[in-house]
Amino acid sequence: MSEPAALDKLQMRRSFARAASTYDRAAVLQREIGARALERLDLVKLDPVAVVDAGCGTGFAARSLRQRFPRALLIELDIAPAMLHASRLRRPRWEKWIGRVREVFVCGDNERLPIRSGCVDMVWSNLAFQWADDLATVFAECQRVLRPGGLLMFTTFGPDTLKELRAASAGDGRIHVNRFIDMHDVGDMMVGAGFADPVMDMEYLTLTYTDVRTLMRELKAIGAHNVAVGRNRALTGKRILEGIERRYESFRQNGRLPATFEVVYGHAWKPLPRMSPGGRPVIDIKSR
Repeated sequence: MSEPAALDKLQMRRSFARAASTYDRAAVLQREIGARALERLDLVKLDPVAVVDAGCGTGFAARSLRQRFPRALLIELDIAPAMLHASRLRRPRWEKWIGRVREVFVCGDNERLPIRSGCVDMVWSNLAFQWADDLATVFAECQRVLRPGGLLMFTTFGPDTLKELRAASAGDGRIHVNRFIDMHDVGDMMVGAGFADPVMDMEYLTLTYTDVRTLMRELKAIGAHNVAVGRNRALTGKRILEGIERRYESFRQNGRLPATFEVVYGHAWKPLPRMSPGGRPVIDIKSR
């Protein structure tokens, strides 16, 4: 039996497929976080041959990655085919005509990357890893596909994300907001997957709304509504929704309702093999 907080991957794929046509209009926060993460690449010395955009969505970051690494093969990967189609449409036609585009589109799950081992130099991901049932498996997969010396850079959400909505909707025994993992636990998972020198930091961003329903519509427009197995699968009743709205009012400040997002930034390197003074690789042998 699935845990109530486990994610329904089929429902997730359907949610993002439905949101492909509305995502760009509503994903203001996602673009802002992606832009801030891309700025961090200025501090990194890397000339990749192949880059994976894991959870590429409609291709916002892909455009910047193409400009930054014009010689690299860009692998755009997403769990929803409709998102990949939207990203493909975003490509300027003139780039295809003159043969400048070096990218492929792959439908797949970050927990089972359909990419052979040791063939990419960077895995980039903006706000996709929080959609994993097992984040440790995602990191293990990223470590597997990276070449030694390769870089993993990502953003995700921490546990205070949508804390107001979670508090306002608590009490009926159902899960209304997906759960998010603490930054320190994320760092431990990276180390456990074999990454070296992980760097983690966090910031809070707050959006404000006139009412709760506007927030919920925006979450739906980007496909980011609740897909936990233990969610209420029936339509939210009028009385339940009115209760959420009433409880959310306790957070109103200066005439607006806040929605908090705990943004986690992380990056780490796949270590190079250790070499002996004679130039041979060092292999650790552990006794049972």
